Amino acid sequence: MSIDPHLRFLSGPSVMAQLMRDKDWSDSPLGPPEDWPQALRSVVNLLLGSAFPMFVAWGPQLAQLYNDPYAEIMGAKHPKGLGRPLLENWAEIRQDVGPLAEQAMQGHSRYLENLPLRLRRSGGEGEEDTWFTFSYSPVQDESGAVAGMFCACIETTRTVLAEHELRARSDWLQALFDQAPGFAAVLRGPDHVFTQVNEAYRHLVGGRDVLGRSVAEALPEVASQGFTGWLDEVYRTGQPFIGRSVPAVISRGAGEPPYEAFIDFMYQPLRDASGRVDGIFVQGHDVTEQHRAREALRLADRQKDEFLATLAHELRNPLAPIRSATHLLRAPAASADMRGRATEILARQVDHMARLLDDLMDISRITQQRLVLKRVRLSVAAAVESALEAARPLIDAKHHTLHTHIADPEACLDADPLRLTQVLANLLNNASKYTDPGGRIALDVRQDGGSIVFTVTDNGIGLSESAIRNMFTMFAQEQTALERSEGGLGIGLALAKGLVELHGGRITASSDGPGRGSRFMVELPAADAQVAAQDASPAAAAGTARPRTVLLADDNSDAADALAELLRLEGHEVHTATHGLQAAEMAIALRPDVVVLDIGMPGLNGYEVAQRIRAQPWGAEPLLVAATGWGQEGDRQKATTAGFDRHLTKPFDPQQLLDLVAGR
Repeated sequence: MSIDPHLRFLSGPSVMAQLMRDKDWSDSPLGPPEDWPQALRSVVNLLLGSAFPMFVAWGPQLAQLYNDPYAEIMGAKHPKGLGRPLLENWAEIRQDVGPLAEQAMQGHSRYLENLPLRLRRSGGEGEEDTWFTFSYSPVQDESGAVAGMFCACIETTRTVLAEHELRARSDWLQALFDQAPGFAAVLRGPDHVFTQVNEAYRHLVGGRDVLGRSVAEALPEVASQGFTGWLDEVYRTGQPFIGRSVPAVISRGAGEPPYEAFIDFMYQPLRDASGRVDGIFVQGHDVTEQHRAREALRLADRQKDEFLATLAHELRNPLAPIRSATHLLRAPAASADMRGRATEILARQVDHMARLLDDLMDISRITQQRLVLKRVRLSVAAAVESALEAARPLIDAKHHTLHTHIADPEACLDADPLRLTQVLANLLNNASKYTDPGGRIALDVRQDGGSIVFTVTDNGIGLSESAIRNMFTMFAQEQTALERSEGGLGIGLALAKGLVELHGGRITASSDGPGRGSRFMVELPAADAQVAAQDASPAAAAGTARPRTVLLADDNSDAADALAELLRLEGHEVHTATHGLQAAEMAIALRPDVVVLDIGMPGLNGYEVAQRIRAQPWGAEPLLVAATGWGQEGDRQKATTAGFDRHLTKPFDPQQLLDLVAGR
């Protein structure tokens, strides 16, 4: 079919060319195509032959003509929009494109990239977010005046949304990177330049600005610690490197002490598109606390083993003289003097074993916060006198010179006399043990504000820094001290620290170094008034004993028989039982004044025997004494609940029982 010569500019094979030829243009401000000016015909011919989305808006009303690719952009607005005014077609974006069209009609070209537009092109009222890149250019007619505007555009919605998704994912990954609990960094190039670090890494390096700088420049202190060497090796070989609990000394800035850390970390090589290593990913965790905790556990385990070995040694040591003394007492040919010395040996060694066990019991009570102080108003002079009495034998045995100075002998404190003597005597005994014979020991007591300060100094073996750090730890003993030890479990200072803290005070150690003596200070709260005449006395006044009927029950017959003989020497009538049922029956038959019961007996235990006695009509009369190896606060409470009046923890001093029976 032939085409009107006036419409040859619409002769192309495109759909839009056919549509323009067939359209009734009577209602368009452009009029029929054969009347269009040459400038408009040329532009239309150009855009119809292009595969790129284009349109021209012509005349005062900017009537819009477009090509096939742009028809797809028009959506449901096509084909009705052909020949209609631009701003009617795109009324929803009039505020966006109107000013641009006006500028073009004034002779100004514009180029915009990824302009966001909310279009309504689906045929309904719903709008969609779109993005376009386009240019608006003025088009002149034959007279040179601007008669329209030309637009070449491309919809970039998919690209922008993909970029948004990529950016969101990148932001998400960056957030994960920044918020990761471990430290992380990305290094690029053979010089290991920081290109990315997270907050944990910044914190690790003291907040220093490392981005854009090489590791050697940003963290010069790590170069000599092996880290740059490991980085070089990973970059060269492409093999990852993993470090476990690696020590690192990291600078924290001017005026700040370096941070001594232990870190777990990994250096993972990063490769470019060709597979070559072009960077390293650093990731790790500061495990300083975990490392120190593990080391503390190892140390505690080692100290425990050393303590158990020491305990076995210390408990075995007295057995040899005890056994020898026992044989001596049995020997028919032994003289009275020999028997007397053997008895003294037995008493001394039993006292030694009892002190070891008492220390163990005390440290257990302190650890479990079950040790109860028996506080009284106590003068400083009385406390010092009691401590010197306990420590004097060892001081004299090693020919030490002891200087004592009390600034105010009448100063007072509220303390447990026995426990305070225990603390001060321990310090004085340690000074004696670890000072060569003929040394100098000093005990100085002064008041400092609201505190009483006891200071024990010596010119003995001194202390290393590590010894001072661990001085008050359970089972800790300095090696040089172990070499010179004269017995003990290594818990004395830990026990002293616990006792001092129970009094609301503190204990510290210092030394100028090995071989230069030691200084221990105990600081306790002072009392707010002077001591009254009733200062605590180490020994209670003895009362006048009257003979009593005593029932002893213990499944260890040797223990029961030995105590029975001691009580008989005091004039008491004593009966013994070796199991619980026998004890209950004998108590009912004898109605004794005092009943001493072991707890762990067969048949009936001590608690059950006590309850049976208390259930008798006369059961409130006897003094019931629990004698047991169980000495925790809970054990004492159970004894009280069962009806016992007193609780003695084995091995107890027999004098304690003699005093109880005598009513002292």
